[in-house]
Amino acid sequence: MSTSTNPFGQVLVALVTPFTFDGEVDWAGVEKHIDDVINAGADGIVVTGTTGETSTLTDPEKIRLVEVGKSVANGRAKIITGGGSNETAHAMQLARQSEKAGADGNMIVTPYYNKPTQAGILTHFRMIADATDLPVILYDIPGRTGVAIAYETILRAAKHPNILAIKDAKGDFAQVSRVLNQTDLMYFSGDDPNVLAHLSIGATGLIGVTGNITATPYRHMVDAVNRGDLKVATAAHQQLEPLVRAVMTHVPGTVAVKYILHGLGRIGSPRVRLPLVGPEDSEAAQIEDELSLVRDIPGVDFSNFRPDRNAAAGGSLPKVAGTTR
Repeated sequence: MSTSTNPFGQVLVALVTPFTFDGEVDWAGVEKHIDDVINAGADGIVVTGTTGETSTLTDPEKIRLVEVGKSVANGRAKIITGGGSNETAHAMQLARQSEKAGADGNMIVTPYYNKPTQAGILTHFRMIADATDLPVILYDIPGRTGVAIAYETILRAAKHPNILAIKDAKGDFAQVSRVLNQTDLMYFSGDDPNVLAHLSIGATGLIGVTGNITATPYRHMVDAVNRGDLKVATAAHQQLEPLVRAVMTHVPGTVAVKYILHGLGRIGSPRVRLPLVGPEDSEAAQIEDELSLVRDIPGVDFSNFRPDRNAAAGGSLPKVAGTTR
């Protein structure tokens, strides 16, 4: 798919935000990690998304992440802002600031906690999409937001000229197929275990968590699907399965990815911000057991994996609290 029809990329990483041990953003670590995932094959990066701990980032941190991402990518990958808000006016403000900072796209999550009606969800999406010229990805993740985007709402939203795609994290494959048949929306898999399944029924790409550790097999998988080589795509899926299980099963993906990246020596701290905490011993042991099953995944070598459960324990409180304006 050409960049003229797809402004987002196909292998998108939902980027973690590296922190120092005291819970501040490790800006040098952010730059290094962005460069690492691009070199591994990512052509898109979602900063300030769920995996980036958007709910505990301040607005200035979110905007700076866009700026840093844009600078490090230097045209090699698209930078998508991914936090949104459950306050429409706030989300519109963030979108405008992100556009000014250089974002290539905006991922809008369904308003959480408020539990709006479908009319409210549609109005929220349309107003944010109207606020900038950025291409928009809608983010459907009812497990976190408390409400799904109904099929009829997706059809209506798809008529907006800036709403070009949807990230699916609810696993309704019948709806995916139906929307792909009825609209021109691009679909992105938002659930790491289901990437190949989504691609096989017509999804454009993925926005994944495990790609923080290695985007290379996802690059191989997507490229194989593009050329119709299911055998190679399936092999990549099977290689990734134990790593995906380690990342997505026992603790929140952000926590697991930081624990693993720190153990690989690729970020300086596994720290997360409260209310997230690092894995407890039993959870860390489960993650390590899954990693022992990983074999020959391109882009990552676990022979030098040295996990530090003490460093990962607990969570931090940043010096500046909250996401308020």
